[in-house]
Amino acid sequence: MSADISTRIIGTGKYKADGVLTNFDLEKMVDTSDQWITERTGISERRVASKGIATSDMAAEAVRSALNMAGKTANDLDMIICGTVTGDMPLPATAALIQQKIGASNMCASFDVSAACAGFIYGLSVADAFIKTGKAKNIAVIGAEMLTRFMDFEDRNTCVLFGDGAGAVIVTADNSSRGILSTHLFTDSSLTGALQIPGGGSLYPASEKTISSKRHYIKMEGREVFKVAVKYLADAAEVAIRSNGVTVDDIDVVAAHQANMRILSAVSKRVNIPIEKFALNLRYYGNTSSASIPISLDEAVRGGKVSDNNLVLMIALGGGISWGSALIKW
Repeated sequence: MSADISTRIIGTGKYKADGVLTNFDLEKMVDTSDQWITERTGISERRVASKGIATSDMAAEAVRSALNMAGKTANDLDMIICGTVTGDMPLPATAALIQQKIGASNMCASFDVSAACAGFIYGLSVADAFIKTGKAKNIAVIGAEMLTRFMDFEDRNTCVLFGDGAGAVIVTADNSSRGILSTHLFTDSSLTGALQIPGGGSLYPASEKTISSKRHYIKMEGREVFKVAVKYLADAAEVAIRSNGVTVDDIDVVAAHQANMRILSAVSKRVNIPIEKFALNLRYYGNTSSASIPISLDEAVRGGKVSDNNLVLMIALGGGISWGSALIKW
């Protein structure tokens, strides 16, 4: 590993699904209300991809946008890493389908990572390792989810939360002091049952029974997730800050996974970083899982919220329960 090489984000992009599902729409579908959803989650609407659009389509569009900002082409990529739990199909990897759709060369390696809402940070950490060991120079890291197609719209505990979308970054080897300063990954496997899609794998292969029992939909024990989310996200933020010898006052922007506004507000207070420093879009997107951080990052960058030499803190928690953080000097 060369101490002189840093991993720098040089392009960001997103895919914003066309459809909009508002809280008032959900009032007609399930026993809920706009007030109930807003007070408990901070969500007003979520995006829904059009029929015929796949996860790889959304991701490919996000990568194209990120490549354009970076001044790179698809053939410049050495690797494509896609964080997703709602890929086009079990086989092949969604990243391979993205590679095909953007026209990258066959010298590019493509694979998926599965860490649910933490998938983008896990993918970013993998990319950082490949670049710092000299194994790759230009990598696309993606978070992409089609969660509305894995939703039981009779279950108000889940159907009010999730939306579709994709975000991507292009990272490159750089010799400056800017880039990814550190990444930190964790998993509490005692909570694997708290957030899952139980059907469709080797344990419960697709069958008439698994379909009728709705095992192919997202199942979540919301209270269990909430109990650990604030602590684990705050811990991840603090280890990133402490490991790099900076303080909370040095953090300029927080790109956090956005599952619930109450969680984000509690994390803000616990780590003493003002909520005004958080790049927020939960109200209009819902929980887009692994796509949450790269979408909000792209909007923050293009909106002028992120400037050169800013310290950007990323934190996320998802199924596993897996969580993590990254600290970046922009």
